[in-house]
Amino acid sequence: MKRRIFISRTAQAAAGSLILPTIIPSSVIGRNPPSEKINIGWIGCGRQGRGDIMGTMRFDTAMVVAAADVDSKRMALGKQMVEGFYSKKTGNSNYVNVKTYDDYKEMLLDKSIDAVMITTPDHWHSQPAAEAALAGKDIYLEKPTSLTITEGRLLSDVVKKSKVILQVGTQQRSSPQWRIAAELVRNGRIGKLHTVKIGLPGDPAGPEAPEMPVPKNLNYDMWLGSTPEVYYTEIRVHPQNDFGRPGWLRCEQFGAGMITGWGQHHFDSAAWGMDTELTGPVSIEAVAQFPKAGLWDVHGDFMSIAEYANGVTQLTSGNYPNGVRYEGTDGWIFVTRGNYRATDSDPIVQAANTKALDASDPKILSSVIGPNEIHLYESSDQAGNWLDCIKSRKEPISPVEIGHRACTVCLVTHIAMKLGRKLKWNPDTEKFVGDDEANSLLSRPQRAPYGTNYIKL
Repeated sequence: MKRRIFISRTAQAAAGSLILPTIIPSSVIGRNPPSEKINIGWIGCGRQGRGDIMGTMRFDTAMVVAAADVDSKRMALGKQMVEGFYSKKTGNSNYVNVKTYDDYKEMLLDKSIDAVMITTPDHWHSQPAAEAALAGKDIYLEKPTSLTITEGRLLSDVVKKSKVILQVGTQQRSSPQWRIAAELVRNGRIGKLHTVKIGLPGDPAGPEAPEMPVPKNLNYDMWLGSTPEVYYTEIRVHPQNDFGRPGWLRCEQFGAGMITGWGQHHFDSAAWGMDTELTGPVSIEAVAQFPKAGLWDVHGDFMSIAEYANGVTQLTSGNYPNGVRYEGTDGWIFVTRGNYRATDSDPIVQAANTKALDASDPKILSSVIGPNEIHLYESSDQAGNWLDCIKSRKEPISPVEIGHRACTVCLVTHIAMKLGRKLKWNPDTEKFVGDDEANSLLSRPQRAPYGTNYIKL
């Protein structure tokens, strides 16, 4: 914490400098001169990525030096934003010249790049992350970790074999209330845990959308990647004139909707308190409403029930308040982001007075965790923790296997939504028990030459 305060103050001092020599002393730019910084390449310069990369550039230990995107307009805007940030921070308009790539694979060949931040659409998560690991790059990967369980398992195995640092963007772990709630539950402050209720909304149906000419600045074939070839229309992809909520989030071809969107955040946080981070449910059943018409076809309202080997039942529905409620024999704890919204367009109903952390008895929240009790990994910033771990080579707060397991809960729930029946799941083999139809949904066909099936391992 003290280190980050120092970095923040150093950055603020740097931003206030007006006249700088060509060679910038470390007293101005921070304690890490350019030659000692972590050089980062940014893959996917869209809405989510712009927030993530700004959060990373705040840290003096890193410098963003490259950007890649299949939309040349967004890539140019990303380059402009990064260079503008460093120009303002250092007072030197030539501090960095961000290299641009219309194919991230070329970026991965650059030996001077140490790490990559992947903030692409969901269907473009696992492949570039696995290829970056094989290239020896450390990785920050936006959630969901994968489009399918099969490619998620491949990614986790490749990352572990390559011994690179991968941080999943499940940043709730770096907000204190989520850790505090999980610690209190793990240390028995609500007695024996028996039920977890997760509030998670669905998405609305969308309109029909006619075919449109592909913008000259967009490599649409590469944007589709491993998914089937379909005609271009703007609300299927992303807005061309702003960074509003992209339509692909509501197209099942490219993800699964809110069950993987916010779902990986909440399932990950719930598992932290349930002590099930490296396993999964043993059964899952779900019902869901799906649109009957329109371009947007991900799930709407839904309800799911997951049972775990430790006796805990996990219920998920949009009818619960958004967040995670742990219920035990001696009380309950509820944790949420409070009034936080990622963007104004997030489909989250805000309560008038939402407490980030609440309990059946206020004394539960003031309980002190003793030195001999369970203390969970503590981080105050997801990007900062990633950069620290790149330097130390220690495991980050959201490592790849834990990310894969949380994403798996999302994906088995989605499969149960589609099949409409109770499914038995074996978290050790990562297969459904005695159900060939369900197992056929663990992967998706991949359109060559894109997809994890075509990676040279």
